[in-house]
Amino acid sequence: MVYGDHLKICAQGYTCCSQEMEERYSLQSKDDFISVVSEQCNNLQAIFASRYKKFDEFFKELLENAEKSLNDMFVKTYGRLYMQNSELFKDLFEELKRYYVVGNVNLEEMLNDFWARLLERMFRLVNSQYHFTDEYLECVSKYTEQLKPFGDVPRKLKLQVTRAFVAARTFAQGLAVARDVVSKVSVVNPTAQCTHALLKMIYCSHCQGLVTVKPCYNYCSNIMRGCLANQGDLDFEWNNFIDAMLMVAERLEGPFNIESVMDPIDVKISDAIMNMQENSVQVSQKVFQGCGPPKPLPAGRITRSLSESAFSARFRPYHPEERPTTAAGTSLDRLVTDVKEKLKQAKKFWSSLPSNVCNDERMAAGNGNEDDCWNGKGKSRYLFAVTGNGLANQGNNPEVQVDTSKPDIVILRQIMALRVMTSKMKNAYNGNDVDFFDISDENSGEGSGSGCEYQQCPSEFEYNATDHSGKNANDKANSASAHPGAQPYLLTIFCILFLVMQREWR
Repeated sequence: MVYGDHLKICAQGYTCCSQEMEERYSLQSKDDFISVVSEQCNNLQAIFASRYKKFDEFFKELLENAEKSLNDMFVKTYGRLYMQNSELFKDLFEELKRYYVVGNVNLEEMLNDFWARLLERMFRLVNSQYHFTDEYLECVSKYTEQLKPFGDVPRKLKLQVTRAFVAARTFAQGLAVARDVVSKVSVVNPTAQCTHALLKMIYCSHCQGLVTVKPCYNYCSNIMRGCLANQGDLDFEWNNFIDAMLMVAERLEGPFNIESVMDPIDVKISDAIMNMQENSVQVSQKVFQGCGPPKPLPAGRITRSLSESAFSARFRPYHPEERPTTAAGTSLDRLVTDVKEKLKQAKKFWSSLPSNVCNDERMAAGNGNEDDCWNGKGKSRYLFAVTGNGLANQGNNPEVQVDTSKPDIVILRQIMALRVMTSKMKNAYNGNDVDFFDISDENSGEGSGSGCEYQQCPSEFEYNATDHSGKNANDKANSASAHPGAQPYLLTIFCILFLVMQREWR
């Protein structure tokens, strides 16, 4: 042993360490910390990434199956008449897919347009002895709401499709946001003060010959809460986000179940077509009154037109047992049940992260080993109390010097992303449509793994720069009095961030 006046962080008494060893230990302690934190976060990120991919595959395959089922059944039932008008139904499914992938579709307007176009086609078929101009057919489409030629099917289907698709897309995008938030927050870059504390905690004991003595658990907890102070501020919005995800999951299991909407959609559309057929005389008379009498076709063309438009086929009875009930090798109920369990486990992840890191045997002794552990100075009990989580609570941290007036900009962005996604979840829960604005971000993380249709891979969304509290009113007041300079600094940060993001949106 030599006298350690050459050491910068570890105790300068008699020591086994040279200055070079202390520097190597400093680098190693930083790597150890990053490794353990990354392992904790990577596990959570992998859960959200895999569930997002599974949901994404399921919803896309569900749409493909529904379109194929409608096409197969309508070909058998209506034959050439359907094939001549099949682009109408193909467009319907294209728009549904576009909504799920990109979101830039007004579902209500799109469905209204589908029924208006279908009425035009049907009206021409059931009145094939007449000639109709495009202007006349446009007049016909205006009577869709008034005459209800398809019965109550359009109204019910519009409500069911809108609610189910909004909930499904929002839930899938929520999983993607959770994945991306964890990915970005898991990239930790310890400050110099944190690195010094880590060295002192993990390796300075080696310099005193206490190689097998591990850091005291509470000692480790204080250092982790200091080093992960900004991550702790995520917890409030993260928990709100998880709760909102669980709310939408309940809707997916119940009235907003997209599987129960898409599975029989061909039957519902066929019912609407049959209703139009059965009421075609009354509907036609009212249209003729409103739009004027149409021009009859010449006699020879009438006979040919009638033979070409024989539209008497009825849809065969619907037998649920004939239809596959799954997509992507699973069902919606099974997927939701699994994700709900994972969501519940993910609650309070960020406030638990310091403890979970210290639970790793590489970082600290067990919670019950309080006397034979390294307390930063020697092998003895650690006497300081454990500080709270989050940046505002680190002013009195006995182990890590933390600048509580400078919140991490990356963390603030993720807090806002969670807040906006939570708001969208609540809208989806109430059956309201949700507008997503996808933005390009080179650091947004990996895609879904299932390809990118329509030139976009939705993974991150536009959000507004708003104040983050993460604490109750009393905590805010205490924090403000403890750090009078923090509020103006935070306001400046938010203003700068808002301007930067506005430029990014353009």
